[in-house]
Amino acid sequence: MSTYDVVVVGAGPAGCAAALNVLRLRPSASVLLLDAAAFPRDKTCGDGVAAEVFDLLDELGATGVRALGVAAPRLRLRTPQGRVAHRTAPRPNRVVTRLELDAALVDAAVAAGAQLRRHRVRTVVPHGDRVLLDDDVVARVVIGADGAHSVVRRALGAPGVPPSSTAVAIRGYTPVAAEPGTLSIEYAGGAVPAYAWSFPIAGGGANVGYGVFDERGAGNRASLLERLAALLPGQEPDPSTLRAHHLPLSTAPRFQPDGRVLLAGDAAAKVNPLTGEGIFDAVASGILAGRSALRGDDAGAAHRAAMERTFARHHRHVGTLARLAARPAFLDAAIGAAARSRRVFDCAVGLGLARGTVSPAALAVVAAHLPGAALGGAARRRAAARSGV
Repeated sequence: MSTYDVVVVGAGPAGCAAALNVLRLRPSASVLLLDAAAFPRDKTCGDGVAAEVFDLLDELGATGVRALGVAAPRLRLRTPQGRVAHRTAPRPNRVVTRLELDAALVDAAVAAGAQLRRHRVRTVVPHGDRVLLDDDVVARVVIGADGAHSVVRRALGAPGVPPSSTAVAIRGYTPVAAEPGTLSIEYAGGAVPAYAWSFPIAGGGANVGYGVFDERGAGNRASLLERLAALLPGQEPDPSTLRAHHLPLSTAPRFQPDGRVLLAGDAAAKVNPLTGEGIFDAVASGILAGRSALRGDDAGAAHRAAMERTFARHHRHVGTLARLAARPAFLDAAIGAAARSRRVFDCAVGLGLARGTVSPAALAVVAAHLPGAALGGAARRRAAARSGV
């Protein structure tokens, strides 16, 4: 029976970032990456990768990832009422298929010294100063980065993520991009927040999809595709590429117990409730888990504190704004303000794609676009009070 300093369950962005940071901080550490899939493998995702993600990966030594995919310097947002913000982002984001991205990160982790093994973990049992996985592998610390349906999270006794904090998305690939060089988002009308996206990929096609930010309003596969077709006419995805997925949003209750088992990425419910973006939070939380894993018995407490310091304010802001964005008047005001104000647009990009927060000045600009001065002032005060700005 083999014993490792750190075993990472799940070799996606969160798991690879964790492994890379362990080995960056302690090159002599023995690190095992376990994943049920063989790489390269597909993954349900919009494939949009924020510029800030590459900054984090550069610090881990995975510098070659920055050159993957295609640049998307512009962002286009459109509401059901026709308000449009179409501007150049503060820094170019990129569109990288998960087939390419995850394989490159696995290669970087292995090159840094991690061992990769194809294995589906079924049991995780903490026992004193060790953690036993499937009666086969022993770890001093385990990092669960095994996604939305995390076996590691369940083994820790975590409560289920409520439907109101679970998004449902379907994505596929089409040979037709809405607009090259632009991340295009079409917001849907209705009682539950939702949008369709079209992100251009290398070769001239696009990753297209439709996401609903509350599992209770998602409906079935056919209804998701119907709404996708209505918002993105002429961009029908190849049926063979369609994949659906559940996304645990960061509005779910936080969960990270003491001990030698840590959670990162989707396993820690880190998906942005405004946009469904999860790669930045996955990489950032994986980096934190890699550092905390070196703390032994104190790993769980250290990781919980680090996650709170790093994400709490951002989560508070995006959670509040996600509730407000469910109101058509607020969404129109926000997109209208972003179209007119560089400050608001840049703030929106940071909130949706990285770890941004909203400033009182930006919120005041949005409130000024709401119908009626009194309503604007009231909305601004309520939002500011809830978000803590």
